[in-house]
Amino acid sequence: MPKLTGGCLCGAVRYESSGDAMGTSVCHCTHCQKVSGSAFSVNVLVPRAGLTYSGDSLASYTDTAESGRQLARKFCGKCGSSIASEPEAMPTVTVLKAGTLDDRSGLKPATHIWCASRQPWVEVPEGIDRFDKGRV
Repeated sequence: MPKLTGGCLCGAVRYESSGDAMGTSVCHCTHCQKVSGSAFSVNVLVPRAGLTYSGDSLASYTDTAESGRQLARKFCGKCGSSIASEPEAMPTVTVLKAGTLDDRSGLKPATHIWCASRQPWVEVPEGIDRFDKGRV
């Protein structure tokens, strides 16, 4: 996958990841449902060290996830677009919200996590790894 770039709805926040994506996952936890305003969130994991932001500073909210671990949810302070999460459990990884990518066409989620809280009308494709809770 080429270099990842993206930003918020209003354009006030932009980002670029110089590292390769480490994976793409669909999360069905109730927190991701609320943050995305949808039935799930599509997330792209990237190395935190290779991620740079430009434009306005990100606003942040510290959330205690369903796992009981904390993560910093980063979003645009102007338009509210959810941009990324920084999980306490993975200090070298940033989880980008796939909808903020400039080009989402190459994404192929390999896992579905927190399927225990998946909406019953959401189908998980055959051949995709699925976990009732987190991946580990």
